[in-house]
Amino acid sequence: MLTGIYGGTFNPLHNGHLQVARRLLNKEQMGEIWFVVSPLNPFKQGKTLLSDEQRLEMVRAALKDEPRMLASDYEFHLPKPSYTWQTMKALAADYPDREFVLIIGADNWNSFDQWFAHEEILSHHRIIVYPRRHCPVDTALLPAGVTLLDMPLIDMSSTDIRQKLADRLPVHELVPDAVATLINRNGYYR
Repeated sequence: MLTGIYGGTFNPLHNGHLQVARRLLNKEQMGEIWFVVSPLNPFKQGKTLLSDEQRLEMVRAALKDEPRMLASDYEFHLPKPSYTWQTMKALAADYPDREFVLIIGADNWNSFDQWFAHEEILSHHRIIVYPRRHCPVDTALLPAGVTLLDMPLIDMSSTDIRQKLADRLPVHELVPDAVATLINRNGYYR
């Protein structure tokens, strides 16, 4: 089964994440997309994150009515920090009946050559890149196995949402209702 691996801190998960996943499920004919919550992203060390469990709870709540999207704590059980190559290699060994496709934003693609074992990822897995603000991708320069998802730019980020929450501004149009409920009930990011 073709399975998309959509990794991230999801701090918090927002509607843009879901729009990308829905587009991939429809356009790329993926069977499932796994939202792999990262416990410690090497590029985000020192940043303020909600706990692993709090972020996973938000992702689970957001996906409860999305039967082909699954919240995953897979990286919680791997060595820290979380390197995508190690995750993809472990997933391939644990689920040999699946073909895993890595889903990343254009911001991550533009720094992909700095990722641990990025050549190994490229040689073993397809990568789908989705558009991000201020992150142009020249499709003529994409290597084999890497495609740019054809979809409109979704101008939304978790960083902007956290700032709005810190400024006590509403975010209900930016996050799924279940995520807004958890944020409000628990006072996250305030």
